[in-house]
Amino acid sequence: MRNGVLIALTAAALVTAGAAAPPADARPVSATVSTAQAAGPSVTATEAYLVDVTTGTIQFAKRETRRVPVASLTKVMTAYVVRRRARLDDVVTITKADVKHALAGGASAAGLRAGERLTVRDLLYALMLPSGADAAHALAERYGPGTAKFVGQMNDTAKRLGLRDTRYANPDGLPSKGYSTARDQATLAVAALRDPVIASVARSPKRAVTKSRLHRAHVWRNTNELLKDGAVGLKTGYTRQAGYCLSFAVTRDDRTYVGVLLGERSDKARYTTARKLLDWIDEEGLALP
Repeated sequence: MRNGVLIALTAAALVTAGAAAPPADARPVSATVSTAQAAGPSVTATEAYLVDVTTGTIQFAKRETRRVPVASLTKVMTAYVVRRRARLDDVVTITKADVKHALAGGASAAGLRAGERLTVRDLLYALMLPSGADAAHALAERYGPGTAKFVGQMNDTAKRLGLRDTRYANPDGLPSKGYSTARDQATLAVAALRDPVIASVARSPKRAVTKSRLHRAHVWRNTNELLKDGAVGLKTGYTRQAGYCLSFAVTRDDRTYVGVLLGERSDKARYTTARKLLDWIDEEGLALP
């Protein structure tokens, strides 16, 4: 079956908060192409995809099936797999290897220290908000167990979700032989945001964790500046190989739109492009029922 957006999702599902059991695998549905797409705005991202999830209509597509690295958008799948394997109150001990992994790779980190013990709930914030590679490594090591087995679970999950043009090589998106597409990442975003815990984490501007006998105090801020424009998620990413990437979800006039931008030229440009696409939806009346 054609992989447009493969998950049926209502707008309300994207904004539901609170703990819940991990979601069932997504059920494929087909998508249609908007007649307005051909007259869409100029987009500088090398790959882009925007879909009206409520109706299953593709609003904009540019090289959406091209296989490319997606940097830290990879962590969306990491969070999704963890939600299916772990309890939120599980406690994970941070190791020297977790900290060293982030430092050695020059990756973004959540500032975790060896010996700290944090809950899975807190580590999901550490993973998604500051895009902590240290948190990604700690979760993968615990719930693989081991990174290699965890990556295997990521790829098995990708197959179940119908992500036929996606292959993960690590849980953090650091430069590797892994790849995905804008279309597959949109499908993943929809599946991930069906989980109320991931949805709540992804739309949080900040997470403060108070000091305890198990860990020091942490304050993690969301790297996704589109939240200021009313977005309800989801994730940023950057490597020199992948360029600036953004996966986002926005609700307009009772419709939910999910977009993915890959290979953008700068941090500022990815937000400019996302806003341009959303403004275009409003101007063309595409958000009207």
